[in-house]
Amino acid sequence: MAHNLAAAFVEENHSETLELLKTLTAIPAPTGMEEKRAAFILDWLKKEGADSAYIDSVGNVVFPYPAADLEKYAVVMAHMDTVFPETDPIEVKEDILNLYAPGIGDDTGNLVNMLMTIRFFLRHPEIQVDTPVLFVADVCEEGFGNLKGCRQIFSDYEGRIKSFISFDLYLDTIVERAVGSKRFRVEARTKGGHSLQNFGNKSAIKVLSDLIQKLYDVKLPIIGKTVYNVGTISGGTSVNSIPECAELTYEIRSDMPDNLEYMEKYFISCVEKLRFFDVSVEIELLGERPCGIENESAEAKYFCNTFEYILSRSAQEQIHIMSGSTDANIPLSLGIPAVTFGTVMGGGIHTQKEWISKESMKTGQLTAIVAVSRFFDVPEPVITGA
Repeated sequence: MAHNLAAAFVEENHSETLELLKTLTAIPAPTGMEEKRAAFILDWLKKEGADSAYIDSVGNVVFPYPAADLEKYAVVMAHMDTVFPETDPIEVKEDILNLYAPGIGDDTGNLVNMLMTIRFFLRHPEIQVDTPVLFVADVCEEGFGNLKGCRQIFSDYEGRIKSFISFDLYLDTIVERAVGSKRFRVEARTKGGHSLQNFGNKSAIKVLSDLIQKLYDVKLPIIGKTVYNVGTISGGTSVNSIPECAELTYEIRSDMPDNLEYMEKYFISCVEKLRFFDVSVEIELLGERPCGIENESAEAKYFCNTFEYILSRSAQEQIHIMSGSTDANIPLSLGIPAVTFGTVMGGGIHTQKEWISKESMKTGQLTAIVAVSRFFDVPEPVITGA
């Protein structure tokens, strides 16, 4: 059975898995600067026998299995980028139980388990393909990357993707609903001047402070999950100058398209009112992620239920079913069955003190192989623990 083969594979390859994780984590990959990781991954795949693997026009590493140019694919994806700006090699520390490094869990641990899943299937060609799989190590999932890599896959393979898995987050979490977002930069310009001689002139910082107060007075929709945040504010010249220019960044998020539209209209109306008070205002859209759409089809429900079951049998803690903002936003917005779940356990996500459990890589890797086996014409395996 696929499960027995997978369990043996995971044990036999655990040391190599950890070494690959350390090596890949040490290669910095800020969003939009994933080239070194991509080159390493492509070289690794070629050495494993993935002859059809390639790097696409935006930098994704793509491997169609078992062959390219087929009619339909199930996509399995894990992102290469991290939230950290460092471009120097990253130090990975360890103790008996854990590995420590920024980005080691989000998303490098999941990325490594996807790569090892590829190795498993390449080494077991006797497992016949039912639905071909498009494995993707993608770029620009984090922050202002705007899901660029995932968008490109759905552009290049338009109409040919039937389902989607993203390996992201932790082993006890499954995301089935997409939280959409829009992120803006607002710049305000006023006359400004000398703090003594021109006292009374409008201050760009004061203008934005008043705007922030107004934005935080919004009445949130009752249905669904909707949030907002002013993340940064900057401006001014010196302590004795009335600021003539200032800017802020603002984001809105919701799991319902109508709510996202409502929040955007409120935001725009608040900003536009500033123009009536001798203020020059500029709005720039920095990023946009789509919400999912309601998909009540039997196929979509079965798809989600399958992976809830797989995850519940592998995770040692209660499974958290939640909304989130991941690569799966793209297929969910198109009505394509999609889920996101993790294959590692750890903590400190998006911090310099991020860590993952070494042992969880075994459980997660087995989960990844079983999940991908869902797309293959083999008996449905059951996890009993790594």
